[in-house]
Amino acid sequence: MIKGLSTAGLGHVKNLEELIILASENGFGSVDTSGQELRDFAEEKGLENAKAFLNEHEVTIGSIGLPLEWRHSEEQFKEGLSTLLEDAKIASEFGCTSCCTYVLPATDYNAAHFMALVTKRLRLCAQILNEYGISLGLEFVGPHHLRTAWKNPFIWEMKDTLDWIDAIGEPNVGLLLDSYHWYTIGGTIEELAALRPEQITHVHLNDAKDVPLEEVLDNDRLYPGEGIIDLVGFLKTLDQIGYKGSVAQEILTKEPLTEAANSLAEKSGKAYAKVYAAAELQ
Repeated sequence: MIKGLSTAGLGHVKNLEELIILASENGFGSVDTSGQELRDFAEEKGLENAKAFLNEHEVTIGSIGLPLEWRHSEEQFKEGLSTLLEDAKIASEFGCTSCCTYVLPATDYNAAHFMALVTKRLRLCAQILNEYGISLGLEFVGPHHLRTAWKNPFIWEMKDTLDWIDAIGEPNVGLLLDSYHWYTIGGTIEELAALRPEQITHVHLNDAKDVPLEEVLDNDRLYPGEGIIDLVGFLKTLDQIGYKGSVAQEILTKEPLTEAANSLAEKSGKAYAKVYAAAELQ
């Protein structure tokens, strides 16, 4: 499994070029970014030079974010489709095969109607991405405080998300599996072991404080190995079922990080090295 780096947990990172360098220097083999950042990178360096830069640093593009607003009005959704098309094109140029979005566990809309609308929208997104060899990853969001942040409950369990993926009905839709959200829903190793690797589009790695599960906050995460999540079991199980993709750091914090990005990237690299070694992985 490829160690992945994102800007979440690094403080201020100037641009994608700097993120790639930080990843390369600290043992990471992929970076998460956006379609816009890829376009800026290609425009600044030239597409072939940008690809060569990645190759020289032995870093790939792990995933991009879904660039459109699928949770609100139909007009907003349709306005973003052209950007999705542009992002899919540039991501495919860089060999990226993953595009991800998060699913909030509650909504102010009528949940049944919301489900009907967004199922159609995400199906269309998946169809567009599939034309470029890209899978769509849906991230269930588990922290308890977010389940009541809006009027009506929606989806936060892994099994419910998998059922929804089946209902969307496109072969390139899978899970963005985040260790933090898996922990906050009381996820088990047995549930992970029951997954097929093709059901997982992308993975996030992070850790949680030793507080009651109901008090775990989405924006109060720790670096891998600093908390109480069974990351060794998490990683070992993903390896055992045959997942080969990126495992990207995502550390969300209450306050902006002020430490230099190179120091935080070094901290991240050491954290990954420690938990990967404990899981007997490279």
